[in-house]
Amino acid sequence: MSRIGKQPVTIPSGIDVSLDGNVLTFKKGSVSKVLDTKGLVSVAIDGDKINFTPVGDDRSASAFWGTFRALGQNIIVGLTDGYVKVLEINGVGYRAAVKGNVLELQLGFSHPVNYEFPKDVSIAVEKNVITIKGDDKQVIGQIAAEIRAFRPPEPYKGKGVKYMEEVIIRKAGKTAGK
Repeated sequence: MSRIGKQPVTIPSGIDVSLDGNVLTFKKGSVSKVLDTKGLVSVAIDGDKINFTPVGDDRSASAFWGTFRALGQNIIVGLTDGYVKVLEINGVGYRAAVKGNVLELQLGFSHPVNYEFPKDVSIAVEKNVITIKGDDKQVIGQIAAEIRAFRPPEPYKGKGVKYMEEVIIRKAGKTAGK
């Protein structure tokens, strides 16, 4: 039994949810998101709550039960509040700038690194902090991971791109021998 799957998802005011077979459509203004349960989980909309239940006793249906509930909750949170990831750049000469929908990073390479991001995501740079905002949790996390992968933080001086809340465990440098 999924503890997450048993909990109903509350629909806040301003978001329209419609069910068409196995497909849930979440709509707020002109933005709409689609969740296809692929027939593994049945969905019932009761007033301002969405209930998910597995179809049959199949193991894959039980596995996807909590997953589809969490995905539905993530869509609702994304449409109401949005998601934010914050990255920090550490290093001499390391900087970032936004030009249109391209993030230009200078990370100690012989050339600048240009990262093109989607139109529905906004990226802001202030000094050495990159803020990524959007309504899709998976996309925001993927963009943050790709930017971090250009120059991950190293353990000796901490230079590189890291998540704001990430803690880099430092290693001791070389010591003089006797």
